[in-house]
Amino acid sequence: MKIRQSEESEHKGQLLDRETFGRRLRNARKALGWTLQQLSELSGVSVPTISRAERGQLALGYENFASLGHALKMDMNAMFAGEGVKATALSAPVVTRSGEGVVYRGLSFAYEFLGTTAIGKLMNPVVGTVHARRIEGPEDFARHEGEEFAYVLSGTLEVHFDTGEIVRLERGDSVYYDSSIGHAYVSTSRQLARIVGVTTTESLLMRTARAGGQQNISHVAVRAPVRKRPSSRQKRPEPT
Repeated sequence: MKIRQSEESEHKGQLLDRETFGRRLRNARKALGWTLQQLSELSGVSVPTISRAERGQLALGYENFASLGHALKMDMNAMFAGEGVKATALSAPVVTRSGEGVVYRGLSFAYEFLGTTAIGKLMNPVVGTVHARRIEGPEDFARHEGEEFAYVLSGTLEVHFDTGEIVRLERGDSVYYDSSIGHAYVSTSRQLARIVGVTTTESLLMRTARAGGQQNISHVAVRAPVRKRPSSRQKRPEPT
């Protein structure tokens, strides 16, 4: 899809170009001593896709770069930290000023990653611009472990699920769902829709529910202890 200049300028943050991102992937893979084939088998991403991404010839969608990051044991924030910025453990509030996020242009999304200086976060917040205008095929649906939340800042969009469900959202609307279900965003307004999105890792509760069904959830959920109330009735004297 050809992008107009006005649409390209939606994000004012530091642009992480494909070459820099590809170099980080390649360095992480080589540090582990893995071949492209080994990384492909561990991540589920094809060898040609990894090879082109490492050479900066291909922009990856969320599902692919999340799968590669997981296989490489590479923190999402290390993948998308600004050039020359070292990510550290979350030990203090992390502030991302307006226009200081790290921008990566994916296949159907432009992501402005926030809070990228903190590694090990349980949530990954982004400001996203939805570039997709239609669903081309099954490959457009992303799937990744955890949960996802999206709040519409401007424009209108549809969230398509591979179950056949379509959720239509306008400015101020939001959606929250299990992101292991195939999903894809499509802008439906004249201007590309912009959202605040948050993805999380899969929780213990979700893993248990998926593995054992709803009957097992009660064993994982935290319950307040039940305190026994003292009986208000007096003990009757034994008959003589």
